[in-house]
Amino acid sequence: MVGAALPLLRMDNQNWTIKTKPYDLRVRLFRFACLITRLAQFLQTRGRVAAVFSEQLLRSGTSAGANYEEADDGSSRRDRNAKRRIVLRELKETSFRLRVLRETGILMAVHDPVIEECAELVKIVATVIRKTRPDSPKSGGAVPAR
Repeated sequence: MVGAALPLLRMDNQNWTIKTKPYDLRVRLFRFACLITRLAQFLQTRGRVAAVFSEQLLRSGTSAGANYEEADDGSSRRDRNAKRRIVLRELKETSFRLRVLRETGILMAVHDPVIEECAELVKIVATVIRKTRPDSPKSGGAVPAR
């Protein structure tokens, strides 16, 4: 998997376009983590404030994929969903910081695909959580009586 992802991520600083968006969320989160790693390297060249943000982005942006992988090891549906909620929180944190960097001019329009990918991942993970809640009719769980 790693070898297949690398050609898509070897982009110069002028092209941050995401060429393919795999259906497998695990692969997509892995590629996003690689993209965030590259972005963190770029931010290290943009001054002190950007360097601090790069460290925060690196933690939250890569943590999302790692936590999603860990969710499979959950001992129960409730445990898996709790870990997926952590993924969602990490993605939202990453999204917030990306938007701050964009608004302050540290990130530029060429970086918008990274911001958009993060927003899409937030929506996807939120949908996964919503559809697998124990009380969700689609998850096969019982719907509580009102």
